[in-house]
Amino acid sequence: MENLMGLLRIHVQRGVNLAVRDVTGASDPYVLFKMGKQKLKTRVVKHNINPVWNEDLTLSISDPNLPVNLTVYDHDTFSLDDKMGDAEFDLRPFLEAMKMGLAGLPNGTIIRKIQPSRENCLAEESCIIWSNGKVVQNLFLRLKNVERGELELQLEWIDIPGSRGL
Repeated sequence: MENLMGLLRIHVQRGVNLAVRDVTGASDPYVLFKMGKQKLKTRVVKHNINPVWNEDLTLSISDPNLPVNLTVYDHDTFSLDDKMGDAEFDLRPFLEAMKMGLAGLPNGTIIRKIQPSRENCLAEESCIIWSNGKVVQNLFLRLKNVERGELELQLEWIDIPGSRGL
């Protein structure tokens, strides 16, 4: 617990135009998140290349320099799951915004904008926003190592009493 900084809630909203991996012309996608030794996964959405998960996953953060890696898979019953692309994102800009002491800002204030580049997997500009007394970041990630597909996520920080904090 003394190494723990806090928790990162990842709201996995949806996938857009994901790759087709089944002969039926669709896929059965799920997302696997990895950070250090932690692994989390969403539920499988059957027969859909535009899945809506609307699911919250929570990572314990002790090293802010580790990237969060994600891979989208097509669930198969009788064979290994097919890979449908991967992406990663850096927590540091989000955590830097968290340290700014933002109490009292008007709701909806944009704290920072991050542009898509070759160094990140962003499909469009990502905004870190002060929303309802919390810092949130909306991410639209373009999947790599696949012909197409994007994921929409939202990050939110959760402080833990007794942790070392930011």
